[in-house]
Formats: sequence, structure tokens, C-alpha cells
Amino acid sequence: MFSIFRRFFSNESTLKQLMPAVRGEVVENAPLNKMTWLGVGGPAEVLFTPQDVDDLEYFLTNRPKALTTVIGGGSNLLIRDGGIPGIVIHLGKSFNFIKIQEDRLVCGTGTKNMEIAKAAMEAGLSGFEFLCSIPGTLGGAIRMNSGAHGRCTGDTLEQLTAFDSMGKKVVLQRSEIPFDYRTNALPNNWIFTQAVLKGTPDNKENIQKRMTEYKQMREKSQPSGVKTAGSMFKNPIGLKAWQLIEKAGCRGLKIGGAMVSEKHCNFFINTGKATAQDFEVLGETVQKRVYETSEIMLEWEVRRIGVKTKRFSSFGGR
Repeated sequence: MFSIFRRFFSNESTLKQLMPAVRGEVVENAPLNKMTWLGVGGPAEVLFTPQDVDDLEYFLTNRPKALTTVIGGGSNLLIRDGGIPGIVIHLGKSFNFIKIQEDRLVCGTGTKNMEIAKAAMEAGLSGFEFLCSIPGTLGGAIRMNSGAHGRCTGDTLEQLTAFDSMGKKVVLQRSEIPFDYRTNALPNNWIFTQAVLKGTPDNKENIQKRMTEYKQMREKSQPSGVKTAGSMFKNPIGLKAWQLIEKAGCRGLKIGGAMVSEKHCNFFINTGKATAQDFEVLGETVQKRVYETSEIMLEWEVRRIGVKTKRFSSFGGR
């Protein structure tokens, strides 16, 4: 896996030095744990925050030959303790915007889902209320086809703008995007930058009432005020993951600093000093116990990335 780094880098040439002359921020050995909701994980070999979409395009068309990973709001992400080798791209402030155009919202993919729900409410546009229950940013919600209360992100999408790994701009209509439960079939290395979302005109008070109800339902059924990444596993067809986990006797199960929530079994909590390995071992233990009791192998919903042991620290001056 790391042969590519040995082939291109030496002690005199760090990955940062091989970066093109971008205008955004470039940081070596950048901590990532505070960028995720779980609060765990190792550093990025190089973290690049583009100044704007043109800066991103320039980087992609001139980037060095290294692994490239994109992270968003970090709400549905488990970064392993060894960190992420190569270049990690994080879309910053310039990708956080909302423009109202009649019954449509033009949004940057770095925009928080809650802010989209609020903006739609103020504009009297319905169809986005469920987003108040989806943590993180729009880019991640599109990638995961996140959903709640009977709706998914793909239901609202009309048009998506992205860049492929070579920097080619791609604009897709909703009919061209194959969405499925908690996923879509677009290439994993595509970077989503902007989306057009379509709503339905409605009374602001009606929209606000639904959002309030959704928030209350979430607070009643899910842990709050703790470090958690939301649902750890996808629901098997026709079943609920949390019920299978409870049946397997895993409610409150703890490994290291990671624990299965007492309030909602499909949520894992960082009790204070958890490591990414704690969460991964806890998840694998839950999977094993569920399979033993129900003969169903739960599929991870949280995205796990990075390496378990840091192996890129010797590449140049750290």
C-alpha cells in the first residue's frame, strides 16, 4: 500500500514540497481527531484546504502522485489511529453557502445540513425538514444518501456538480445518479462541490412545526451531548439494527473508552479517552454477537478510513 510513497518520496522531498502552488492552506502531519464527531484518529500526512473551487480544480489537475482522501464534517467518519497517508482534502468556508432561487436551493457541499433546513424554512420551502436530524454537511449526506423520517437526501437533489480525480468538472442531473439505501454508485474519488436542491412551497409555521417535532423525537430516542457518529450500522432490509444489537445483549457493552449507547444501541459513544481501535473492535464484537444470535452480519454505516499503525512519519521532515 505504501510502496507508492517509497517510490516518489525521499528524506529530501516531503509530500508537502511536491504539492502544486495552491492558494489554500497546506499543513503537514495535521491532527484530524478534532475534525470528527467521535473525536478519535491519527493525523493526515498532508491536509489541504482549498481557498475556492478554482484552487481545488488547479490542485486536482496538478496534484502529485499520492493517495487523496476527502473528508467533510466528520459526523459519519471513523479515522483510524495511524492516520491517513497522502493528501487529505477538507472543503472549507468557500464551499459553505446557500442561495435561494425560487423553489430551489443552490448549496455548497460544505454547508451544514441543519443550516440548509433552516434556510429552507425561512424561504417557505418544504421537503428539507428531515435534514435537521442529519448531522454533518451536505457533501457527506449526498455521498451516504443520508435520511430520516421517510426521506433521503437523494429525494431533494436536482443537480450535482463534482470533480473527478483528474480535475474534470462533471455536472449530473438527479436521473443520472444511482442512489440506494445509504449510498450512491458514483466513484468514491469524486469530490462534490455544489448541489441544487428542489423544495415545495409551504407555510413557514408548518415547516417549523415539523422540524420541532423531528428534533424532539431525536432528543428522546438518541444520545445527545456526547461524542458519537450517529448510526454505526445500516439497517438490514426489513429490520432495525438497534433491535438486533439489543437482542445480542450488547446494550452498554464497553471496550476501552468506546461504549454502545444505553439509550440507542446503534449509537457508539466516546466516554472520554477512546481510540479508533476501541471503536473498531467494539463494532466487530457487536457484529460477531449479532451474527451468533440472529445469523445476520451487520454492515458498517460509519465510514472507516486510514491505517491502524502510523507508517508515514519517516517521509521527510516532521
